[in-house]
Amino acid sequence: MMNYSLKCLRVFAPRCHPSRLASSSSQGMCFELSDEQLEYQNLARKFTREEIIPNAAYYDKTGEFPWDIVNKAFDVGCINTSIPSEYGGPGLGVFGCSLIAAELAYGCSGVQLVLEGNTLTASPIIIGGTEEQKKEYLGRLTSERVFMSYAVTEPGAGSDVSGIKTRAEKKGDEYVLNGSKMWITNSGVAESFFVLTRTAEDPKTSAGKAFTAFMVDAKTPGLTVGRKEDNMGQRTSDTRGITFEDAVVPKENVLGGEGNGFKLAMKAFDRTRPIVAAAATGVAKRALDESVKYSLQRKTMGVFIAEHQAVSQMLANMAIDVEAATLLMLRAAQGTDDGILAPYDASIAKAYAADAAMRCSTDAVQIFGGNGYNKEYPVEKLMRDAKIYQIYEGTAQIQRLIIAREILMKAKMMNQ
Repeated sequence: MMNYSLKCLRVFAPRCHPSRLASSSSQGMCFELSDEQLEYQNLARKFTREEIIPNAAYYDKTGEFPWDIVNKAFDVGCINTSIPSEYGGPGLGVFGCSLIAAELAYGCSGVQLVLEGNTLTASPIIIGGTEEQKKEYLGRLTSERVFMSYAVTEPGAGSDVSGIKTRAEKKGDEYVLNGSKMWITNSGVAESFFVLTRTAEDPKTSAGKAFTAFMVDAKTPGLTVGRKEDNMGQRTSDTRGITFEDAVVPKENVLGGEGNGFKLAMKAFDRTRPIVAAAATGVAKRALDESVKYSLQRKTMGVFIAEHQAVSQMLANMAIDVEAATLLMLRAAQGTDDGILAPYDASIAKAYAADAAMRCSTDAVQIFGGNGYNKEYPVEKLMRDAKIYQIYEGTAQIQRLIIAREILMKAKMMNQ
């Protein structure tokens, strides 16, 4: 039986996924995972089947925070997997985290978002934090059952991160924060927040120099967490707004240096978008599997609906989406682990996987027919959950703007 522990796994050099081309020309094509990768993939799959899938409908209906699953995930090591080993984590790279995310989201993407919420907040700390900050915040994640939230989005600044209005004014050895954030994951249970603020007074200052990031304690006077949002999908995720009214933060909490917040936040997105793409791929795969199973049980006109050409074509298209999304998200994840923080690969993976999740879940509802529109069947939830992938961590349209920008930049360089 699979041992329920990831904590003993050593840092590994990721090899290729069964559906991924190897980057090494000497190896050609590689279709195997390493033993370590298989171990944690199987662990996440087992945890999903035994702990997440049986409880997903309950948490979707009630909207409760899944503390029971969280506690079990912490005990077995299915949370905070991106934390480096020197700070108490298993030290899995983006590739490894992506494998886990796909398995967890297969069971419930809302639960997966809860479990992976710390990964996004930990990313800018890993990238730009001081040694003291890493020990404090990353060490706390691995030693206690705590959450940190990534507070960037605002009521008037979602995809346009450069439009952030929350300000931080320096006064002596402290900063005073004023403003508001919106749609902040795990904010109702967070112990601390990564907060992006504007510190430049000149409105013409470029985004690369105008913003500063902070780690802010949730108990800071002047910081208020709002009500839990009643969202369409991923309902167990605790999503709220937060406000700052003269919230005082010490200068030691500046992350990455004053004026470097925007670049730090964007680098964090480059690291986590492959993981978001992996979760979307997990939803698409669940939609395909549920559709195949149902189409071999349901009969019309004397035959299983899988035998109708219209349905079989839909299943084939879903399979194409799953395979393509898997290739793209793992290529982006591997590139990130290799030290190539490529917005191009990350955005392509995130955009395609998000659209694939939406297409596959919508087709799953269609294949289920009237049953698919009913909450007693799992595909209705999959369709509601899938939509957010086209919105958070950069909308589908923003991803395409990033992709186009990269294409044109490369073309201009070649023509010089």
